[in-house]
Amino acid sequence: MKKPELLVTPTCVEDIEPLIDAGATALMIGEEEFGLRLAGEFPREDIEKAVYIAHGKGAKVYVAMNALFHNEKLPLLPDYIQFLDRVNVDAIVFGDPAVLMNVREHAPNMKLHWNTETTATNWYSANYWGRKGAKRAVLARELNMDSIVEIKDEAEVEVEVQVHGMTCMFQSKRMLLGNYMEFQGKDLKVEGRSKDRSLFLHDPEREAKYPIWEDKNGTHIMSPKDMCIIDELEEMIDEGIDSFKIDGILKDGEYLKRITALYREAIDLYIEDSDAYEGKKEDFVREIKAIQPPNRDIDTGFFFKETVY
Repeated sequence: MKKPELLVTPTCVEDIEPLIDAGATALMIGEEEFGLRLAGEFPREDIEKAVYIAHGKGAKVYVAMNALFHNEKLPLLPDYIQFLDRVNVDAIVFGDPAVLMNVREHAPNMKLHWNTETTATNWYSANYWGRKGAKRAVLARELNMDSIVEIKDEAEVEVEVQVHGMTCMFQSKRMLLGNYMEFQGKDLKVEGRSKDRSLFLHDPEREAKYPIWEDKNGTHIMSPKDMCIIDELEEMIDEGIDSFKIDGILKDGEYLKRITALYREAIDLYIEDSDAYEGKKEDFVREIKAIQPPNRDIDTGFFFKETVY
């Protein structure tokens, strides 16, 4: 039975070694200029450090270039891609074909992971981008388990699935918060306050708080609960899903280390002794609930169509 990669998004360079020690086998990093909704900001010198540390411990590093690029950003792509190639990043995560075309020209040996956040919903699309050069498809977070399994059955590329963390509900390229505050005559300079932890949209009817922030990529509204399927991994492991992702956005390094260790234990336990995994499911969930932030409950996302936003 193939053991899936455990992919984690660290908040800073100092997270890298502890996360690998906790069981991560790959890390996704990047900077706001090129990547969407990252757990932390990694300028070039930190990317180079992260690759050095990770490769020294046998882990991989992927860099996010999945932002929505307008014409004025296109001249920045070749130099950044050449830098990533030079420091031996293991793959670039992309959504825009402009990234793919520039990688073909400036770093033809670089691996590509296709990630558009929302449109990877069928195996035809995954295979289309595979034939264009992508080695992996990152599936949409809104898919149920049956759809994930069916895509993996037919996919000609690797398949990555998020198994833990918050998910994006809405993004606009516009600075909606800043514009609203300006209209109200209030001075709230939210642009550039990336991942401000103090801003929420409050829905009293559902007793839900939706984290919201603005950065260079616009306005982002996130889910009120964290996806968690540590007790529902068996079907995807049996099916051969290639990568399980833990999204660390709006979490700290200590939380990520503990969550990573729990998923590492769960994956290894199922592969070694499926009955033992079955018997420990409730313990895994209980341990995760114990370390969740007070305002962040967990659910199973869209895996079983229970979540309604």
